[in-house]
Amino acid sequence: MRKREQLNLDLTPLIDVVFILIIFFLVTSSFKQKDFALNLTLPDAKAQQIEIEKKQLNIEVDEKFLSYMGEKISFLDLQVKLENIKNQKLPIIVKIDKKVRYDRVIEVLDLLQLNNLNNIALQTTSKE
Repeated sequence: MRKREQLNLDLTPLIDVVFILIIFFLVTSSFKQKDFALNLTLPDAKAQQIEIEKKQLNIEVDEKFLSYMGEKISFLDLQVKLENIKNQKLPIIVKIDKKVRYDRVIEVLDLLQLNNLNNIALQTTSKE
């Protein structure tokens, strides 16, 4: 009968790797430090709520008339009113009748651009 060879498993490399991992985790882990708290009495913060009313300008362009915030005005009056609110970031809605000629709309848009009013939305309407 033949003698059976015994297999020997060498655990030395496995133990080395385990110890290296333990050392790695000990070095890289951060230990929780004791928190230091200061006993302070802070004043009460009271803030007044301010309501900000965001305005919106409505300009209507019709075949015959211009309308600014619901009142009919001339082109020169519109120019004066827009110069008074120059450089503001107000939203402006330009409501345009479908029958209006394009050059009339372009005049209003140019006037808005000259006064640095760039937050413009165009809306088409049909007046019957």
